[in-house]
Amino acid sequence: QVQLVESGGGLVQAGGSLRLSCAASGHTFSLYSLYTMGWFRQAPGKEREFVAAISPSGKMTDEADSVKGRFTIFRDNAKNTVYLQMNGLKPEDAAVYYCGTPRTSGWSSRRRTHLGYDYWGQGTQVTVSS
Repeated sequence: QVQLVESGGGLVQAGGSLRLSCAASGHTFSLYSLYTMGWFRQAPGKEREFVAAISPSGKMTDEADSVKGRFTIFRDNAKNTVYLQMNGLKPEDAAVYYCGTPRTSGWSSRRRTHLGYDYWGQGTQVTVSS
């Protein structure tokens, strides 16, 4: 089984910054560097939406248009951890943020849909005050 644990959420004023972390573990996930990692978010009453994804090596990233230029995804494979640096936060960024990873290795062609992920963390709340 794979365990993903997010951290770093909190309350921030509009225009502020937060860095989210997602640490992965599990005996079936010993080769963390083989898997796509993604960040999604879900606001109350809304569907889970794609935020960003990163390739196994970290050389390729993909970001939603709504966060491009403000959010950066990166990973440290030595620490089995993926990060989401969020700058210029807006009230509409407020949501529970989840990290996920698919069961299959490689740079996922389904990285932008939550259906392309098999394992999820418990989520971390981000609140942005205006």
